[in-house]
Amino acid sequence: MPSARATAVNSTAAALLGLLHEGPMTGGQLVAVASERFGSFFSVTRSQVYRELPVLADAGLLRLGKQGPRASQQYAITAAGKRSFKAWLAGGGGADAVRSPLVLRLLHAGSLTEKQRAELVGVSRNAYVARLEASRTTARGETDPYRKAVADFTVAHTRAMLKLLDAIPIDTEPAAPEE
Repeated sequence: MPSARATAVNSTAAALLGLLHEGPMTGGQLVAVASERFGSFFSVTRSQVYRELPVLADAGLLRLGKQGPRASQQYAITAAGKRSFKAWLAGGGGADAVRSPLVLRLLHAGSLTEKQRAELVGVSRNAYVARLEASRTTARGETDPYRKAVADFTVAHTRAMLKLLDAIPIDTEPAAPEE
């Protein structure tokens, strides 16, 4: 008799299991849906997806579905996968650490030339302005209360990133560190 115990999963695995609640998908479909659904606050790379899927299948959390074109493989969540996902959901809480390569770059932007800083801030600002418009559109159209809350968070986070970018001095050389 199979155990009703949940297998512990990491956040990337949980992200995939959550998406597979909607129905079977291939790795490529998972990458696209993940990017659309939560790319602004939780990144999942193609290599992570394709590394995670066989591990989840071997653990009995996914089963192989239909084989698609160009040897694409569908995956479907199993009852064990649903238990593991629910255990991951219920086990969370507390504060997250933000992992943002841009924030890390801005922290060290004093090491760049004026031109490099201006380029970094300008390109990033343009990307966040575009993200803000898309985020606002998503938030306005969202009816599910949980997705609405996350969409509103994405708008607020994007505004905060724009505020951070606007606070970075780009036209002055940083002071030399004291020795």
